[in-house]
Amino acid sequence: MTEQTDFTTDVIIIGAGPVGLFAVFELGLLDLKAHLIDILDRPGGQCTELYPEKPIYDIPAYPIITGQELTDNLMKQIEPFGPTFHLGQMAEQIGKTDDGKWQVKTDIGTTITAPVIVIAAGGGSFMPKKPAIPNIEAYEGRSVFYAVRKMEQFRDKNLVIAGGGDSALDWTLNLQPLAKHVTLIHRRDDFRAAPDSVNKMRELVAAGKMTLKICDLVSIEGDAPNMTGLKVKSKENGEEVVACDTMLAFYGLTMKLGPIAEFGLNLHENLIPVDTEKFETSTPGIFAIGDINYYPGKLKLILSGFHEAALMAQQAFRYVYPDKKLRFQYTTSSSDLQTKLGVK
Repeated sequence: MTEQTDFTTDVIIIGAGPVGLFAVFELGLLDLKAHLIDILDRPGGQCTELYPEKPIYDIPAYPIITGQELTDNLMKQIEPFGPTFHLGQMAEQIGKTDDGKWQVKTDIGTTITAPVIVIAAGGGSFMPKKPAIPNIEAYEGRSVFYAVRKMEQFRDKNLVIAGGGDSALDWTLNLQPLAKHVTLIHRRDDFRAAPDSVNKMRELVAAGKMTLKICDLVSIEGDAPNMTGLKVKSKENGEEVVACDTMLAFYGLTMKLGPIAEFGLNLHENLIPVDTEKFETSTPGIFAIGDINYYPGKLKLILSGFHEAALMAQQAFRYVYPDKKLRFQYTTSSSDLQTKLGVK
C-alpha cells in the first residue's frame, strides 16, 4: 500500500509548538481543519525540545506548569478537531495552484494544499550551539547533552553543566538534588541568568553541595561515547581534569529561518512583519503568529501567541468560507461550540 503524500485541508500550520497547537483550537471552533508541519518528531516545539520539565509561570490560570504539561493539555484541548500532523518534516517550498490556493511541499515529498498558511515556527529551525571541543559529536547522546528531556536520566550522575545563562543556572538548581555531584563551569565569574538563580547557586557552592569552576573547556577525557572527565584551563590553575561522566552544555541556540526565508515574505531582522488586526503577512492568505512575527510592541510570550492565533482564525475563516457570514460566539454559552467540543 502506497503511503499518501498529497493532502488538501483548510489551513496549513508550519510549526507545532504551543502557539501552533492553540491555533488548531481557534480554527476548529470556526469549522476549519488544520494540518501541521514540524521539523521535530513530536508536537510541542521548544517547550518539549528544550525544557519539557522546566516550570513556566506566566500561562494564565496555571501558577506553574511544565513545558510538557502545557503541550499535553493543548493536545487534549484540540482532540475534538482531529488535526493531522506531519512530523519530522521541513516546509521547503510554497507555491500557488491554478485555482489560487497555497501549496506547501516538505523536504520528504509531502504536498499539502489549502487556502490559508499560518507560520507558527517560533524562531525557525533551531540547533544548539556546541562547545568548541574536539570530537564532541562522538559523545553526544551518551555523555554529552544539550537539553533535559527527563530529569531522571541525570540521577546519581557526576554531572558538569557548562554555561552561564538562565538554562544553565536553572538546570543546575533543578538537577543538584538528583545528581551525585554537580559542577557548574563558566568562562567568567559573571552570569547572564536571573540574579535569584545566581544567588541560590552561590549558596549551594558555599555550603559544599556543588562546585563552581571559572575556566574554559579544552577536551573530553575517556573513550567515546563514555566520558570520564573534562580537561579545563584557567589562569589560576592552568590545565586540570574535572572528573565527570555526563555533561550538559547550554551555550544557546542558533535560530535559522531555513526555507521560510525563501518564501518571498517581507522580513524584518529575520522575523516576519504582520499587521495587528489579523496577524497577516505582506502576502494575503499567509499569516505569522508567535515568536516568528514582528510588529511594534511585540512581546515574545506564549500568551501573546495565543491572542494572535485567535484573531488570525477570524480572517482565515473569511478566506476559506468567503460566502459565509462569520458569527462570533462564546464557548461558555454557545450550544453549537459546546457540541463541537464534545461537552454538550
